[in-house]
Amino acid sequence: MINKTTLTDDLLSLKHKIRLAGPLIHCLTNPISINDCANIVLAAGARPIMAEHPAEVAQITAASAALAVNLGNVTDARLESMLISGKVAHEKSIPSIIDLVGIACSDFRLEFAQKFIAACQPNVLKGNLSELKALAGLSNNACGIDVGSGDTLSPDIITILQILARKNKAVIIASGPTDIITDGTTTFLGNNGTTGLTNITGTGCMLNVLTAACIFSQNIFNGCLLSITSLGISGELAAENSTGPGTFRAALLDAVYNMTDEEFAKRIDLKKA
Repeated sequence: MINKTTLTDDLLSLKHKIRLAGPLIHCLTNPISINDCANIVLAAGARPIMAEHPAEVAQITAASAALAVNLGNVTDARLESMLISGKVAHEKSIPSIIDLVGIACSDFRLEFAQKFIAACQPNVLKGNLSELKALAGLSNNACGIDVGSGDTLSPDIITILQILARKNKAVIIASGPTDIITDGTTTFLGNNGTTGLTNITGTGCMLNVLTAACIFSQNIFNGCLLSITSLGISGELAAENSTGPGTFRAALLDAVYNMTDEEFAKRIDLKKA
């Protein structure tokens, strides 16, 4: 059993810490979602910087409080920059996360992800269940960059993710209808969210950079719980205050920005697995 009140208070304390500190978050993301990623970092109270030229990213990462790397759209220059930034983050103990977009449908991306993880040892590995099964060397049912219908929550998949977390000494975030967060020892299931989050592009990318903001203080596990819960609750609030994908997108940012402690505490739905 977990003490929900204590956990909620801990996550709210971390949420306030972000707004008080205004940490600089280096986001090596993709052009498809770059604007929304910058805006959700701002809405959470942090400050985004989206530098991606190989000649400058080492300096930018060194000056940042956290690093978010995303494989959603790759180029030679962007991949080079990711490795440079990832190595700087590791050398300087700057918290980092990699979003494993598409590694279940692209051997090229999978090989890069394996190279990045080995060289940079990111604190958080994020993906859907198909992508994380691919990283674990298992067959999967990916449909492009989307999770396959055959890759669903089960006791076996939780065990796989726990082993993967221990092997890589990282927190795993498996996003889906039920989110799974594990460090290999402690595992939580998150049930906040709405199908509306799948109706606009880039919400996974937004979760990636939001997580980077939430782990800036080195509280990696709670930071992951905070990001998953905050985006899920914001999605619920946005669904209640929108009429379609366009208004949902705007309402999502507003919900991240305006969410009260009371709303967070009332809606949080985290359970220990």
